[in-house]
Amino acid sequence: MEDNSKKNALRELLLERRDNTSFDLLKIASKKIQKRINKVYAFKDAKKIGLYYPIGSEILTQDIIQELISKGKEVFLPKVIGENIEFRKIKDFSSLESGNFDIMEPKEDCEVDNHLDIIVVPTVGISPSGVRLGYGHGFYDKFLEKKDALTISLTLEKQIIKNIPKSEHDISIDWIITEDRMFQSEK
Repeated sequence: MEDNSKKNALRELLLERRDNTSFDLLKIASKKIQKRINKVYAFKDAKKIGLYYPIGSEILTQDIIQELISKGKEVFLPKVIGENIEFRKIKDFSSLESGNFDIMEPKEDCEVDNHLDIIVVPTVGISPSGVRLGYGHGFYDKFLEKKDALTISLTLEKQIIKNIPKSEHDISIDWIITEDRMFQSEK
């Protein structure tokens, strides 16, 4: 995916900033974010929810996934297929295996369903207007341009920055949730 040097420099800076967060602080922030996400009515009412399994210093989503499964919600995680992602239903963490980029992905036999109510999108950085900076592969932007699901970014407060260069293929995020607040983006 073509990426401009401004985005690459910003991505590097924001990843370094996030990676410097201690694991204890990340656990505390993740717990606060878990409480907040449950206050978004659309999330609470959703039946089919797309999430991701965290890598590196991403917000820890395992407890959110576990809570949703225990509430009887349908939980889907992305699987990289060539240049795209598709979402597959998991029953529990044993439905996962190490996949592309060493990310935990649903196994081959997990049911595919790309028509979800909510998709929680991994985020390196985000602006208050919902312009998201990901890892630069474009998987989520390609997937979301054809979908009508509500999108949520879980991120640390320090990953919100005023301006992120927006490319024409970038899809804006609807809700932003941090350890300190939750708000709808100013699209």
